[in-house]
Amino acid sequence: MKLCILENDLFDAELAARFGGFGDMFQRLFAQAGADNWTVEIFNTVNGQYPASFDDFDAVLLTGSRADSFSQEPWVLALREQVEQLLQVKKKLLGVCFGHQLIALCLGAQVERAPQGWGAGRMNYQWHPPKWAQAPARSDIALLASHQDQVLTLPAGATLLASSAFCPVAAFTVEQHVLCVQPHPEFVEELSVYLLDKRRALLGETLYSAATDSLALGHEGLAMARLMVEFVEGNL
Repeated sequence: MKLCILENDLFDAELAARFGGFGDMFQRLFAQAGADNWTVEIFNTVNGQYPASFDDFDAVLLTGSRADSFSQEPWVLALREQVEQLLQVKKKLLGVCFGHQLIALCLGAQVERAPQGWGAGRMNYQWHPPKWAQAPARSDIALLASHQDQVLTLPAGATLLASSAFCPVAAFTVEQHVLCVQPHPEFVEELSVYLLDKRRALLGETLYSAATDSLALGHEGLAMARLMVEFVEGNL
């Protein structure tokens, strides 16, 4: 399988030295999830990087970003054009956080600042099992989150995969060609700590403390990654 990762952020030097970029984190995660024989190519959209053609790729993954998916920044608008074209030809797409929001926006959903404020730390979601043979038989899933924007309405034709009172559209699918999730399966606790510390004043002490304490409970990013791998490989 050949995966194109559209990396939608530029990490600062300290963060990059410790974790690489979003693309690096996904490569490590997918290898752990059984995709160690995949070929992965990473393109940074902030720098205007795209493959010459998406035809050579089995799937395209859109990563998170500090930017808003509804931003009018030129690079975001250019990315939206690319995603709209990929949706038209039903290229298999994975979206995470910003990527989840941008794909939903291209599908006509409402995406805005979350009225509840920041989602941070380990968050629990109700799992709505899809009718896929390989989908985990479970009632909930816990993943690491870091976002202030949300998908507020389920895109037309989409199936809800995960939700919570805080984040009603936490994950969704469209047929067999779109799988999107708001939280970050690729995150590790150390990265969440870094981001929480960096945003401590912005979050406020109550949310900062609760989110930091929640990290001790662990998360299920690997389980979500396995589902994403099965989705790309067409084994669902």
